[in-house]
Amino acid sequence: MYEDIREELYRSYPLSEMEDEELYRVIYRLYRERYHPNFNSDEGIEKIIRRIFSSIRGLDILDELLEQEDISEIMVNAYDKVFIERKGQVLESPVCFDTEQALLDVIQRIVNMAGKEVNLANPIVDTRLSGGERVNIVLPPIAIDSPVVTIRRFPKERIRMATLISNGSITAEAADFLRRLVRARYNIFISGGTSSGKTTFLNALSDFIPEEERIITIEDSAELQLTRIKNIVRMETRNSNTAGAGEITMQQLIKTSLRMRPERIIVGEVRGKEALDMLNAMNTGHDGSLSTGHANSSYDMLRRLESMVLQGGNGLPLTAVRRDIASSLDIIVHLGKINGRRRAVFSIDEVVGLEEEKIVLHSLYRLENGELRPTGEKLVHTFKLREYGEEEFSYGEFGE
Repeated sequence: MYEDIREELYRSYPLSEMEDEELYRVIYRLYRERYHPNFNSDEGIEKIIRRIFSSIRGLDILDELLEQEDISEIMVNAYDKVFIERKGQVLESPVCFDTEQALLDVIQRIVNMAGKEVNLANPIVDTRLSGGERVNIVLPPIAIDSPVVTIRRFPKERIRMATLISNGSITAEAADFLRRLVRARYNIFISGGTSSGKTTFLNALSDFIPEEERIITIEDSAELQLTRIKNIVRMETRNSNTAGAGEITMQQLIKTSLRMRPERIIVGEVRGKEALDMLNAMNTGHDGSLSTGHANSSYDMLRRLESMVLQGGNGLPLTAVRRDIASSLDIIVHLGKINGRRRAVFSIDEVVGLEEEKIVLHSLYRLENGELRPTGEKLVHTFKLREYGEEEFSYGEFGE
């Protein structure tokens, strides 16, 4: 049914010249004449009309799924295999694309809206939708069975630290401790697995940055929402075009940001050799920088950082790399999921330095029996707290 009407529309109407309202009226009329002579405003039929319209001008079934605010992730494994994450649970979607061509059409619409390209020569692309949703697309032959689309959604109302506290993701004590560290310009790295809430937590931490500071954010696809900061510059990377030209890398953006008089640099996610440039920025007067990375623990994050720095280090010895990491990073906050569902802070660790050429961490907070508790270890490096007047501890008010 959908395909019949779509084919007639493409065959018989100048779709590129039609306004949305005109197209909607034509679909309405065609469906009424062909399939439902006694047409009325029944909700189910209106849903069919919207679906046909979305398949031509919108994102087909994705529009319907994106309207449901409790869906946090959409995973299109194939045109007829779509899964969603709702309230932490992954379920098969009740709707799917009609054909693989319908899926491919939507993919092209997504990348065109963002001014990007995806094709055989460039089969992987990261982009975002107009609503800020993060999109990853992989085409065959890289995706063996079918084009794959993964959409990560973020709440329309930005989650703040007060919400994370009420959800049990972090305690008020630990949140106030991190607030003091952010204001005192400690360099903080947030680690965690996929979908552990790293970007959400980074957004919440950014609320503690003084409003008058100049911030530069650098991301693969812009997701951060630093709503309180007025003096902010947001940058994102760009893939190369079909001719292999025009790529803008994370490394280039970090180097460029140093010429923009930043007071803090926030790198959305570190994945490769740009880690060296990020550490250099932290070591050259840009204290208070924040970033995230994929890892299974704080120690695992250090090992991954070592590997990433070695990629861009042009023969740097491992001892020098570890020295750079130890002198650049102050705190690692590790996130995870309790029982695979509830997101929480698993640990807060201080990078205290090198001992026998190995980076030493002190565990300040650790998750025990589902609750984040202080370990009894005291912060070793307190000079920034003293310098910025944040040494005295007291619980803060975490307003919405």
